[in-house]
Amino acid sequence: MKFRSVSNPVTSTPSGVTSPKRMSMRVAEWLLDSPRLGDSPSVKHLAGRLLKQPAREGVVAAQSRLGQLMCRECGNARDRRIGHELLRQAARAGDHRARQALGEIED
Repeated sequence: MKFRSVSNPVTSTPSGVTSPKRMSMRVAEWLLDSPRLGDSPSVKHLAGRLLKQPAREGVVAAQSRLGQLMCRECGNARDRRIGHELLRQAARAGDHRARQALGEIED
């Protein structure tokens, strides 16, 4: 019996589905931009966790948002230093918000 190579519709990804990395970015941005939710420390913590993996993978928007969050909200010097480095990476990649945040921090 000869088998044809047919893509399995169950395991193939439909074109309209958003990747998990992009989805976590969108949820984190929504949480941080929400007027009522964005002020809560637990929501900021959750958004930071959602942004961590995309930032590690080099997503510039994630680096910028996580860097801003870490520089503004974290109490210890290590986290602020990591946030500063994330902002530098995003600024080098051309992110305007990261450049602006770096300018505010360094002044």
